[in-house]
Amino acid sequence: MRLHRLDLTAFGPFGTTQSVAFDALSAAGLFLLHGPTGAGKTSVLDAVCYALYGSVPGARQSAQGLTLRSDHAAPATRTSVTLELTVAGRRLEITRQPPWERAKKRGPGTTLDKAQSALREFEAGAWKDLSRSHQEIGEEITQLLGMSREQFCQVVLLPQGDFARFLRADAEARGKLLGRLFDTDRFGEVEKRLAERRRATEARVREGDAALLADAHRMQQAAGAAMELPELTPGEPGLADAVLGAAAVARSTAREQLTVARAGLTAAESAQAAADRALTDVRELARSQRRFAEARERARALEERAGGHREAQERMDRARKAEAVAPALELRDAAGTEHRRAADAEARAREPLPAGFDGAGPSGLATAARRAAEELGGLESARRAEHRRTALVAERADLDRQERADEDVLAEATTWLAGWDTLRTALQSRIDLAQDAATRAEQLAVQREPAQRRLTAARRRDRLTRDTDDARRQALASAERAVTARDHWLDLKEQRLDGIAAELAAGLRDGTPCAVCGATDHPAPARKGAGHVDREAEERALADHQRAERDRAEDERRLGALREALAAASAEAGDTPADRLAAETEELERDFARARAEASDLHAAHEELRHAEQEHRHRTTERQQAELRAASRAARREALDRERGTLDAELAQARGDSTSVAARADRLERLVALLTDAADAARHAEDSAQRLKDADARLSDAAFRAGFDTPRAAAAARLDAAAHRALQQRLDTWQTEEAAVRTVLAETDTVAAARLPPADQAGAERTAADSARRVREAASARDAAERRCAELDRLSARAADGVRRLGPLRAEYDRVARMAALTAGTAADNERRMRLESYVLAARLEQVAAAATVRLRRMSSGRYTLVHSDDRAGRGRSGLGLHVVDAWTGRERDTATLSGGETFFASLALALGLADVVTDEAGGVRLDTLFIDEGFGSLDDQTLDEVLDVLDALRERDRSVGIVSHVADLRRRIHAQLEVVKGRSGSELRRRGVD
Repeated sequence: MRLHRLDLTAFGPFGTTQSVAFDALSAAGLFLLHGPTGAGKTSVLDAVCYALYGSVPGARQSAQGLTLRSDHAAPATRTSVTLELTVAGRRLEITRQPPWERAKKRGPGTTLDKAQSALREFEAGAWKDLSRSHQEIGEEITQLLGMSREQFCQVVLLPQGDFARFLRADAEARGKLLGRLFDTDRFGEVEKRLAERRRATEARVREGDAALLADAHRMQQAAGAAMELPELTPGEPGLADAVLGAAAVARSTAREQLTVARAGLTAAESAQAAADRALTDVRELARSQRRFAEARERARALEERAGGHREAQERMDRARKAEAVAPALELRDAAGTEHRRAADAEARAREPLPAGFDGAGPSGLATAARRAAEELGGLESARRAEHRRTALVAERADLDRQERADEDVLAEATTWLAGWDTLRTALQSRIDLAQDAATRAEQLAVQREPAQRRLTAARRRDRLTRDTDDARRQALASAERAVTARDHWLDLKEQRLDGIAAELAAGLRDGTPCAVCGATDHPAPARKGAGHVDREAEERALADHQRAERDRAEDERRLGALREALAAASAEAGDTPADRLAAETEELERDFARARAEASDLHAAHEELRHAEQEHRHRTTERQQAELRAASRAARREALDRERGTLDAELAQARGDSTSVAARADRLERLVALLTDAADAARHAEDSAQRLKDADARLSDAAFRAGFDTPRAAAAARLDAAAHRALQQRLDTWQTEEAAVRTVLAETDTVAAARLPPADQAGAERTAADSARRVREAASARDAAERRCAELDRLSARAADGVRRLGPLRAEYDRVARMAALTAGTAADNERRMRLESYVLAARLEQVAAAATVRLRRMSSGRYTLVHSDDRAGRGRSGLGLHVVDAWTGRERDTATLSGGETFFASLALALGLADVVTDEAGGVRLDTLFIDEGFGSLDDQTLDEVLDVLDALRERDRSVGIVSHVADLRRRIHAQLEVVKGRSGSELRRRGVD
């Protein structure tokens, strides 16, 4: 980066336009920027930084915005900074103008113009505009330089005071500065990420340990008092092994208890088996005794019912004889039933016959049915003709209905088509109106957002105007308070200086030399007078003054920010009142809503027109088709009338005295059916009468052979199936009961049991119940022991599975915890307690120290060397220590012990070394122009020569170095000079020693 030209207008102390030709100054390689205190030397450097980044360096940032404007500038002159430079092979020109409060062009009062920026590039022999956006210009410059504003101010504008403080600062302060320069926040993010991951994995480990402890508590509940839990909390090492060990002990104890329970169950089951066998024997004895007694009782009952048994046996014998007559009886009953049915059917069949057929036999009825059927066959052709005539009549009526329908269609279509032109014109008019409304709505929609933005900006402008007035009054009050506090402090300081002799005299002792004159006698020491101001009062006044200055600066910064925001809002909203803008916006919204409502009918109108056109085509087609159908119907009607006349003549002969051929045919069909049914019924009645006569003869013969006097007696002796089954069951029951009683009374064991004493079944049952109860209790104990073992096995398996799953997680936690502790500097093996970010910064500081040592050795004639130190400072962390090695004494000491001059050239060397390292870090951007601000007054002549030799070495690399200083000796040594001359109308810039 090389600077070519800088133009200042109404900036800082410069009331008029001033130009700096850096090309002419850089030709000498080394130039001096000097002038009296407060003339504006540093303002030139501020202007360079402001042109590049839109803000000034360091603590002077609070002086941005409106306060950058020169108090000496004319009211109509706007503050402006223009910088021409070459960077990355491109020649650029940057213009910056801060916010400007100017008088209104019309009317009283002031208005605020917002900040403006412009970037141009010299290309192909002409300047070309690139951008006017603050953000775009800032991003472009930062990308080309590869440095942030803080880095630029440390690398190009070398502030010696900052590096002198850097030499004396502690590790934390150095870390903050280096962190900003080298952007090591990502390493701090790594530390945070590892710490967060450590906490997350620790939470997961604790969660796993908590689940393991929960399983341990469940195992303790399952094992009762046979398990002791480890006195450990989740996350402590050894918890898993302790839980698994306690679980193993609980399982072993539970299995021992299970063995004891199983042995007890076996003994109880053996006792129960013996009691069950005794109970079985007693029950068998009681059963035998009851059986014998019941058998004797049943035998007495059988003797009492013996007479009834003999009568039933005789009834069964007569029923068996009657079974031989059963087929003849059934045949007679069937023949009689069939004859009755046939006679009833014949009577029903003869009843509907016409008169003349009452005495006709089956053959006569059949002959009459054949004659009627022959007559019916002759009417088949007439029946078809009659059906055809009915179809002709229906078709003729359908033609008439179609004619009436087509007449209605023709009338409706003609009426609708007559109004088609009017309807189409109305719909097209609706479409045109809706289309115009849609176009108007689109135009209004474009105006809505700008109007809304302008209204919002106007409201913001009004609010900021009120806030700015409040801030202006507050800033004026803060300024007055600051001036009052400053005057008070200066008054107290002056009073204290007047009475400083009394303070010195207070510390005099006889025999001790005076700090002023050296005398050991003090005959008349000064005394404190009335109203004496001591040091504490002065310091309190100074603190009040500084606090008031800070308040003033903060109020001015807030006022500047509000004015800038007000300028932006005013530029966007203009001078129109917010109420008028609100009314205009509301009117615009109403017009837009109206236009949208009217435009919403466009689609409906298009749809109605499309439906109307479809209806027009449909009506036209219907009318044409109706006319064609009317023409074809006339010919068809004539043909139908001719065919109907022919059929009417033929049917008149075939009908006879009936109303129709179908009626005559139906009458003949019914007669044929009646005659046929009557003939069949008469024949069936004659056949059934003959079969009844034959069945009576066979029944009489069968009853006589079975031993019955009459067929009626045989029928009375018969039993139906239910009565036969009941009687047979009664006889079988008697025989079964008699055989069972005889069997029981003949059993030897039963008879022997009856002779024994009665069995004690209740006592045996009580003994068996007690044995069963003891078995159930033993089984319950065994089941509880088995469940305990199963539950402990299940929980132990789950705990073991949890321990296996927890193993990799705990290993991950140990690994992450070690890494997090290592990067955070809290690990035991991190002896220097160095964080990861501190380690990276230490490496950068080591590079800076190495680069600075090259120049420091030359400035100090080889005496001093800067070295980086990893030693810990007290109880703090290490990695950012900086020591100086004195070659004359061979000792290493802290940089805070350097004298004023030594601190200057050490900090200068450090600044130059840091510039080289940051430049390399930023991508190797070449820096052809450097500025060194103050500090040369603390050097003697020889050291000053050595420092200038080092700076000359920078010039040998085609660099130009600007020294900012008011030291008079430098004016004799450096010929190329830029002098800042201050006056009552503002400062001016003058070049000296440059052609």
